[in-house]
Amino acid sequence: MAEARAGVPPGKTGWRATPLGEYLAEFLGIFVLIAFGTGVVAMYVAALPLSGRGEGIVSDADWLLITWGWGMAVVFGVYVAGGVTGAHINPAVTVAFAAFGRFPWRKVPGYIVAQILGAIAGSALVYMVYRDAIQAFEKANDIVRDGGDGTVSIFVTPPAPFFDNYWGPFITELIGTAFLLMIIFAVVDTMNLPPRANMAPFIIGLGVFAIGMSFGANSGYAINPARDFGPRIMTWFMGWGDAAFPGVQNNLDAYWWVPIAGPLIGGVVGAAIYKFGIEDTLRARHKPAAADLEARGRVVEED
Repeated sequence: MAEARAGVPPGKTGWRATPLGEYLAEFLGIFVLIAFGTGVVAMYVAALPLSGRGEGIVSDADWLLITWGWGMAVVFGVYVAGGVTGAHINPAVTVAFAAFGRFPWRKVPGYIVAQILGAIAGSALVYMVYRDAIQAFEKANDIVRDGGDGTVSIFVTPPAPFFDNYWGPFITELIGTAFLLMIIFAVVDTMNLPPRANMAPFIIGLGVFAIGMSFGANSGYAINPARDFGPRIMTWFMGWGDAAFPGVQNNLDAYWWVPIAGPLIGGVVGAAIYKFGIEDTLRARHKPAAADLEARGRVVEED
């Protein structure tokens, strides 16, 4: 019988009981998120219009289709990975949890690498499925892919064309991600009003839907560095050139860093606002944790 190893829970053996199992869960969780999320954009931009199945739907409800699709993508990604890691599936979440002592810093690099790789894989799957539709759309609209940003926005987030500097999109990404982390911290806080019946992923998905509806137009609401950076790597390899890296999009010449820096900073800001504004207040009032809650994703708080 194999001897128990330090850091491995009793009764668990093999690499899946190590951080490698957590990295796999994060990879698969964000793979699902990006596949459904970029998939709905590919449907809207290329597949529905050229298939003849989108008349009266795409033209009238395009943003609603995209925001709802991304919200559901988050729901299913969290359900996939939640039981193993708590489903960070977002470097901004991982960094924010580590910054406030809810996650060990030594695991942060592995989580982020897994998240980026999963995002690359998810976007590559969508490109494989919709390659013919995207190419047909580009041909029909005289879009030159190399260096042009006409269809790269299927996979990556673009700044709105009314911006001629980086501050507007950057601040929007910071604010959107701050709201996301406030929602996540509230949902997982057992002293507050935690969702029951395993509804936390759905509530977080509704939060992403709301952020997209309220703050999405300025920057495409990446609110997740891996969500933009992973597909950006894929599009660079698939021939989008400067539109992918350094991110020549609309009036900006190097946009690639905005969906990374904005969410990373915004996540910490949102977590700080929740902790000092709500969590510490609940503790000061000696609010007990809600009873009858099933603990999930406990690996998040392990050292």
